[in-house]
Amino acid sequence: MRYYTEEHEWVEINGDEATIGISEYAADELGEITFVELPEEDDDFIIGDRLGMVESVASSRDLYAPISGTVVVVNDALADEPGLINEAAESKGWLCKLTNIDSSELDDMMDEDAYLNYVAELSGE
Repeated sequence: MRYYTEEHEWVEINGDEATIGISEYAADELGEITFVELPEEDDDFIIGDRLGMVESVASSRDLYAPISGTVVVVNDALADEPGLINEAAESKGWLCKLTNIDSSELDDMMDEDAYLNYVAELSGE
């Protein structure tokens, strides 16, 4: 199942591992992404810590850890192809994977339906 934050990060849980990325909405709002700063493997994060940054032609945006944990893998493909986030933000454009997660932190996040309603409200739909 996938969970979303109001800051447009998403978390998908597979067993004891969490994959993190930004939503399609966030990628669309940023425009053409030209650079991604990712965390280092073995870095520990507490929910809300700065995880990295995404830069686009129009702006830049800090990324924050939507869940606490330890980075086990980063999406190295983004170094050469940051546009993967624009092409497939919620699949091939993932940012990193964490272990040692606290699944109780997911309780404060939105499921996909709630997030789609949230985005619709932001868009004035």
